[in-house]
Amino acid sequence: MGCNILLSGIPEDGKIAIVSSGMPEPEEQVRREFERVRGLAELPPSLRGWTVDVLSAIRRLGKSQFFLQELYQLETELQAAHPRNRNVRPKIRQQLQVLRDLKILDFTDRGAYRLRS
Repeated sequence: MGCNILLSGIPEDGKIAIVSSGMPEPEEQVRREFERVRGLAELPPSLRGWTVDVLSAIRRLGKSQFFLQELYQLETELQAAHPRNRNVRPKIRQQLQVLRDLKILDFTDRGAYRLRS
């Protein structure tokens, strides 16, 4: 039995280029990218959805340095994705800690963050 995977639904962080413009990417680069996001795959499924959604929201901000207040502006969007959660802001902060622990972002100051490249 087959299945359909909607590639548009996969966050950019989950896409690792192996071939670009018909040329293979350097093996070391592919391995680095895989190691960078490996922690996301190891999260329990109950937590992974929130983590990926918050990371996608951060990416939609379109900048590498951002503030918690900017992420809070996407609260209604995250609430819509997780309608049974009534504590969205605390969940956002929790997921920022998860992303920090996965070394995907850094806390730079109170309420200030930076995505690692």
